[in-house]
Amino acid sequence: MELNADTVIVGTGVAGLFSALNLSKEKKIIMITKSDVESNDSFLAQGGICVMRNENDYDSFFEDTMKAGHYENRKESVDVMIRNSREVIEDLVGYGVEFEKREGDFAYTREGAHSKPRILYHEDITGKEITSKLLEQVKKLENVTIYEYATMTDIIEKDGKCIGVQAEYREENLRIFAKNTILATGGIGGTYKHSTNFPHLTGDAIKISKKHGIRLEHLDYVQIHPTTLYSKKPGRRFLISESVRGEGAVLYNKDKERFVDELLPRDVVAKAIQEQMQQDKTEYVWLSMEHIQKETILKHFPNIYKKCLEEGYDVTKECIPVVPAQHYFMGGIWVDSDSQTTMPNLYAVGETSCNGVHGRNRLASNSLLESVVFAKRAAKKIEKESV
Repeated sequence: MELNADTVIVGTGVAGLFSALNLSKEKKIIMITKSDVESNDSFLAQGGICVMRNENDYDSFFEDTMKAGHYENRKESVDVMIRNSREVIEDLVGYGVEFEKREGDFAYTREGAHSKPRILYHEDITGKEITSKLLEQVKKLENVTIYEYATMTDIIEKDGKCIGVQAEYREENLRIFAKNTILATGGIGGTYKHSTNFPHLTGDAIKISKKHGIRLEHLDYVQIHPTTLYSKKPGRRFLISESVRGEGAVLYNKDKERFVDELLPRDVVAKAIQEQMQQDKTEYVWLSMEHIQKETILKHFPNIYKKCLEEGYDVTKECIPVVPAQHYFMGGIWVDSDSQTTMPNLYAVGETSCNGVHGRNRLASNSLLESVVFAKRAAKKIEKESV
């Protein structure tokens, strides 16, 4: 089975969808996704999306991102992300995304390693709010066709250039030829025993890129999220958003004593929890929301409250057991500030790419922002090149 398009996009998460929305409506776009359109990690993002509040916030936002990344970040990428943050937030609002407001203005929350509140949110399902609204908009586009349950097996290379992708679709080989290809395949959590990611996210684009000699970067930069709900059952771990700690939740050892500053960067908190579990000889530590008003919990974290209740814990009355789990991949396919890989006509956006924004450790809520900023840049670069 062969198809032709101007651009083929692999992945229907926030990066893939935002790419599609920023490409010309006159061009034919084909999107494929390994599972159904909603089974991607963008839908799972809880905390929120960062934004530069005003010009006075630039320096501290830049420093917070660099510090969390152990100063291994690519400075020009961090600059691009921050300076474009207000514009993409306006884009998202234009697409129908609703962020929490107070007295008519955006409400901002704070998370670990942020020096001030600069995170926009929608309850504790910000990723679902953004991704579902973008998906709604993409489905309205007559120039976009989406194929679900289509697994990319390779890219098609000719004379050193990418001219499309191969995929398995309904038990047959599908070849999609395109002038430009955007890889938006997500992370690598499916290769881990404990992860917050969907199990089908197994780094397919990374393996394929390696096979074709496309430059990769920092494949060992994997982020462990400090707080996921402990369970003896195997499978994906339920994330307890960092914004819970940003609003005042605290971590306790087995004797209900605090042992770490909860607002330190993720890697520092995760390490402290691992060490405490070894010391206590336990499989988890306790997270308490006792310092957060019940009204705030029910309004800001209704999904977390409901999930914990299903597991037998009332977070308004008792501590919950939490454990670190694999969460995010900072490395990936090397791209420049326009999301171009080292192979002509091939772009990578979102978690599968590495534009250097995150350095060695991602700052909380920078993932959705990075995805939309650099997805838009990929689309604009494609449009510019095709003129």
